[in-house]
Amino acid sequence: MSTFATVLLTDDERAALEALCRRRKVEALVWKRARAFLLLDAGYDPRIVCEILDIGPSVLTQWRFACKAEGLAFFGLKDYSPRHGLLSFTQEEAVKERFSEHPARSVDEVRVYIQAEFGQSYSASGAAKLMRRLGFEYKKPLALCAQADPEQQQAFVDWYDALMTALSPDETVVFSDAVHPEYQSRPAHGWFPKGQKTAVKTTSGRKRLNIQGALNLETFQFTFVEGEKINAETTRQMLEKIERAYPAQTAIHVILDNARYHHARILQPWLESPQRRVKLHFLPSYAPHLNAIERLWGIMHKWVTHNRHYPTFDAFTAAIFEFFRKTLPENWTKFRDTVTDNFRIISTENYKVI
Repeated sequence: MSTFATVLLTDDERAALEALCRRRKVEALVWKRARAFLLLDAGYDPRIVCEILDIGPSVLTQWRFACKAEGLAFFGLKDYSPRHGLLSFTQEEAVKERFSEHPARSVDEVRVYIQAEFGQSYSASGAAKLMRRLGFEYKKPLALCAQADPEQQQAFVDWYDALMTALSPDETVVFSDAVHPEYQSRPAHGWFPKGQKTAVKTTSGRKRLNIQGALNLETFQFTFVEGEKINAETTRQMLEKIERAYPAQTAIHVILDNARYHHARILQPWLESPQRRVKLHFLPSYAPHLNAIERLWGIMHKWVTHNRHYPTFDAFTAAIFEFFRKTLPENWTKFRDTVTDNFRIISTENYKVI
């Protein structure tokens, strides 16, 4: 800290003094000292500080010299100046190298390693602070499909870009997939009063809906069918419904995955009919992230099932159908930034695989 016209506090010192001034019980003299140094640090003229706090210039000068000599101990606080941890720099580098190669699942693993290797004892919070200081963060690894082929994904994206560039006014593109929402509440993160125990009711059994749908990213028109199970028959029903939904289009490009019922032999005669306007295009294997409708399913769950309980399966079913029939068309402008064809290629080359 400077000793005359201005006082320069470090971030830690400033935070310590601000916390002291916010205490409910603090001695008046200690509070005045802390407030004086915060005001000087903020650029106030020493004379103004003396007027605000009703102290004399000589008192302020004495406080400056005392604080310079004692640091934060002058305010009855511990010294917040930078200091080294229990480990040396070389030991910290060894910890960093160890857990860069062998990620720790908990701070307890870090504590055990440090105790065994260096004979130093760390608390759980101390080990967590050490790891953050060494450049680590506590997070989940991303789950990547081992069979996903980056070249096939890139080929699909290139084909899709070419299709959209050359698309005629009498052609349209839809993304299709099936979803099977279970009659279950899905606990999800949210903002709740601190200290309040919060729960959501769940149901028993395995009842679920089976919905096969198709989404147009241009208009957000959603076409779907529902059945006891999803198979070649429901696929044909959905494709017929798509053709009826787009009577003016000469070609309807349907992008979908490689589910077996999409390739069923009993579906082929219908697809090969001369009057067919739907044209099926299949995604690469193990690449659901390239199907834009998957993002719609995520929004549906957030809207309908996250932290929500329905007393009956009929009420659950009604909520799902209301989302697709009413909520989606009324709110699609809110969803379009999430449900997009902004695709990315998934490759393990860009990740540290553990």
